[in-house]
Amino acid sequence: MSDQSYSAAAPRTSKRLRSTAWTRYLFVLPVILFLLVFIIFPIVYNLILSFQNVTVYNFKGHHAFAGLASYIKTFKDPVFYTALGNSVLFTVLSLVFQFSIGFALALFFNRSFPGRGLMRSLMLLAWMLPVVITASVFQWMLNGDYGVVNYILQSLGFIHEPHSWLSENSTALLSTIVANIWVGIPFNMIILLSGLQGLPEQLYEAAKLDGAGKMLQFRHITLPLMRPTILILLMLGIINTFKVFDMIFIMTAGGPVNSSNVLPIYAYQLSFTKFQFSQGASVSMIMFAILTVLAVIYLRMSSKEEAA
Repeated sequence: MSDQSYSAAAPRTSKRLRSTAWTRYLFVLPVILFLLVFIIFPIVYNLILSFQNVTVYNFKGHHAFAGLASYIKTFKDPVFYTALGNSVLFTVLSLVFQFSIGFALALFFNRSFPGRGLMRSLMLLAWMLPVVITASVFQWMLNGDYGVVNYILQSLGFIHEPHSWLSENSTALLSTIVANIWVGIPFNMIILLSGLQGLPEQLYEAAKLDGAGKMLQFRHITLPLMRPTILILLMLGIINTFKVFDMIFIMTAGGPVNSSNVLPIYAYQLSFTKFQFSQGASVSMIMFAILTVLAVIYLRMSSKEEAA
C-alpha cells in the first residue's frame, strides 16, 4: 500500500473506531441510568434527608441543616434497640433454619430416585408464591379464633385452648420467623443443590476407594468445596432477611407493643405514621451502613478464598 492510500485510510479507521466506542457506551447507558435513578439518587437523597429536620409541617418548605440530631434522637429511642434486636434475632434464626433444612433437602435431592423432578418443583412453590399471599395464608393459619394450627394442636392434645399466636408478645416474632423460614427454604435448597451438582465425582470415588464413609466425605470433600457457594448464599440471605418488611407488616405490623417490630417497619412507622421523615431516613441509613459493613466483610473473605 502506498503512503497516499495509507494516509487516506487512516482517518476512516479512526472514525470507525470512535463510532464503535460510542456504540458500546450506548449499550451501557440504560444500565447507568437505572443505577443513577433507582439506586444512587435514592441513597444520596436519603442521606441528605437524614441530616435535615424534615417533618410533615415543613416538607415543602426550606429544610435547615440539623447535623446529627436525627441520629442522636434515634439512638436515644428505646424502640430502636427493640427493633434492632428483633431484626438480628429474625435474621439469625431464619438463616440458621433456612440453611440447615435447605442443605438437608439439597443433599436429599442430589440423589437419583423416581419423582425427584416433580418433588423438587413442588418445593419451589413456596418461594415462587408472592409474599403477600404467603403472609396472608400464615396469618389465617395462626389466627387465634379459627386458625388451623390451633385446631391441629388441640386435636393432638398439645394445647387445651386456642392460642393467639400473632397477638401475644411471646409468639408474634416467632410466628413471623416460621413463615419466613418456610419461604426461604426452597431458595437455599436450589442454590445449594446447584453447587452440589457441580462437584467432581472423581473425588468421591477416590474417597470410597480409601474407605471414607459418608460423614468423612461430607466433612472433607463436600463442605470445603461448597464453601464459596455457602458464603454467597449466607451473604444474600443476610441482606434479604435483614430488610424484610412485607412479611412482618402483613402478619403483625410490628406489634403487639413492638414485640415483632424490626428496623424496616420502624423506619416506615417514623416516616409514614409519625411523619418524622428525617429520623426515618436516619434509621434507613443505619441499616444501609450495617449491610455495607457485612458486604465488605464478605468481599474480603471471598478474596481470601480466591487467593487460597
